[in-house]
Amino acid sequence: MLRTSLTDLLGRTVPVIGAPMAGVAGAELAAAITAGGGVGMVGIEPGASPQSASEHLAAAGPGCGAGLLAWSLDHDDRALFDAVVASRPALVSVSYGDWVPWLERLHAEGLLAATATGTLVAAREAADAGVDVLVVRGGEGGGHGRNEVATLPLLQEVLDTVDHPCVVAAGGVATGRGLAAVLAAGAAGAWVGTAFLASPEASTTDAARDAVLAAASTDTVYSRVYDVASAAGWPSEFGGRSLRNRFTDRWTDHERHGTRRHQGHRRRLLRRRDHSHLRGASHRSTPGPPPRSRHHNRPGYPSPGTAHALV
Repeated sequence: MLRTSLTDLLGRTVPVIGAPMAGVAGAELAAAITAGGGVGMVGIEPGASPQSASEHLAAAGPGCGAGLLAWSLDHDDRALFDAVVASRPALVSVSYGDWVPWLERLHAEGLLAATATGTLVAAREAADAGVDVLVVRGGEGGGHGRNEVATLPLLQEVLDTVDHPCVVAAGGVATGRGLAAVLAAGAAGAWVGTAFLASPEASTTDAARDAVLAAASTDTVYSRVYDVASAAGWPSEFGGRSLRNRFTDRWTDHERHGTRRHQGHRRRLLRRRDHSHLRGASHRSTPGPPPRSRHHNRPGYPSPGTAHALV
């Protein structure tokens, strides 16, 4: 048993939190991580119904947490948030966007809250706001976040200058060595995502799992191209790290041009739809963007074993 302020706070035996990767971290993965002594998080996808969120959290079971995206929450419609609160998860993370009002509501409900930060300024703001688990995420982290500072430099800055009892490191932690490194630096635990993509409990396709396992640590890219192409709604300040492919090679660093082109394409399609009844012609459905890979970065060597074995 590794005892830290994180394990004491959450009553766990392993200082690992499974990242709430929307679309990948469902009930089965969250339950497996929790069974291994860590805290598994269910990623609540933007636009999810309250019933779906409740069902996933119920299936995950006691000791699991939930992850929400602040930018996707509608302050005037608390149904999804209330469904998560009613499930009484062990921890609720709300990140990326205006998360402070949700933190206050979680505390009012007697729940523990976490948020992910990618700069020293953001970490200070989170600590001042009273977040229970301060996640310090470096630019090498998979999925969405900032890319200004790497994990270890940011972790050292935060630990040296921010007064907080439970700082958790995220980004590039995929093995026991990585966990030992951030614990030695002074973190209370690790926030791990990519390493669990290869677990059979993750909602990862076989093709995606094979691609992650076959990739080298240099095969990732930080970009907004998928979000721009799919009009996903993510704020422009947050990009995402994924495996490189021909699409990212073509469009990375050209997001602005891609945005204008995508918007122009949508306007043309809307004009065709609006006038189609005058022509008596049917219109085809809007072609979607290239499918987004669910691959995150590969900072270490993900194991194809079960998730609870990794923690």
